[in-house]
Amino acid sequence: MRAARLIRMVLLLQSRPSMTAAELAAELEVSERTVLRDALALSEAGVPVYADRGRGGGYRLVGGYRTRLTGLARGEAEALFLSGVPGALREMGLQDAASAARLKVSAALLPSLRDAPESAAQRFHLDAPGWYQEPQAPPLLPSVAEAVWGDRLLDARYRRGDGEVERVLAPYGLVLKAGVWYLCARSGEAVWVYRVDRFTRVAARGERFERDAAFDLPGFWEARADEFARSLLRASAVVRLTEAGARALPYVTDRAAAREALAAAGPPDPAGRVTVTLPVESEDVAFGQLLGLGPEAEVLEPASLRERFAGAAARMAELYGGRGAEPGAGPG
Repeated sequence: MRAARLIRMVLLLQSRPSMTAAELAAELEVSERTVLRDALALSEAGVPVYADRGRGGGYRLVGGYRTRLTGLARGEAEALFLSGVPGALREMGLQDAASAARLKVSAALLPSLRDAPESAAQRFHLDAPGWYQEPQAPPLLPSVAEAVWGDRLLDARYRRGDGEVERVLAPYGLVLKAGVWYLCARSGEAVWVYRVDRFTRVAARGERFERDAAFDLPGFWEARADEFARSLLRASAVVRLTEAGARALPYVTDRAAAREALAAAGPPDPAGRVTVTLPVESEDVAFGQLLGLGPEAEVLEPASLRERFAGAAARMAELYGGRGAEPGAGPG
């Protein structure tokens, strides 16, 4: 543990002109007294660590000293490619490996390029979760991620419907979609998608599985996500839309389904309205989505959905028609 900390201290000093004891203590998560002892140990070992006294002082390496301890371990190299997704690294338990990798890369750079990591971080940032939701990392995610990185078979218990099933999985890869983690894993002869937050127990086996070299995680996910989205649209609604309603439709329901429905619609009527047959997940979902279009959409079919909109329109008219307040009266 101490040896790793000493190496990290050297790499920190190599990547910056000078650091105070407080800065080093914060980076290394130790006390300033421990920083002093570590600096003495490095000096005794022949590493030219020098301490400047007084205001503006700090620790630095003398004479352009450079360590050759910059080789990346495999785990560090793999984590480095995820360093643009700090939240994902933290949730998978890989933040320490990524931090060590970044330090080694910074230490290997020429002095004129050492501000490149900070420069990039100040210009680009990926915030994966969607709006209006509090992202929560599944508690079993680090264990699943460890099995993915190690190509180890996974004994898993998975919550499905009203019960649980047990599977032996070959975990191929993890996907973070809108703040939700999914595991793509082979079970039997096929690769399936599992929500990580539905695992109730996982245990990695000692044995490894042989990864299919032809498996392409991004391509698999793209095809499966499109297939999954379409599989949800099991019903349909016939809707008459104004021009404004047609423009807004892709923003309140499935975009691909909305665009296909609009493309297949006939010519507009004399009032400029178009009638579309829109694939929807269910009548309940369609009601919530299309209600956001207000008077810009008229549901024609199914009759039960039209009746729900008629009832909602009647209640809205009652609320805004003046029966509950004097006409023209505003808040007091």
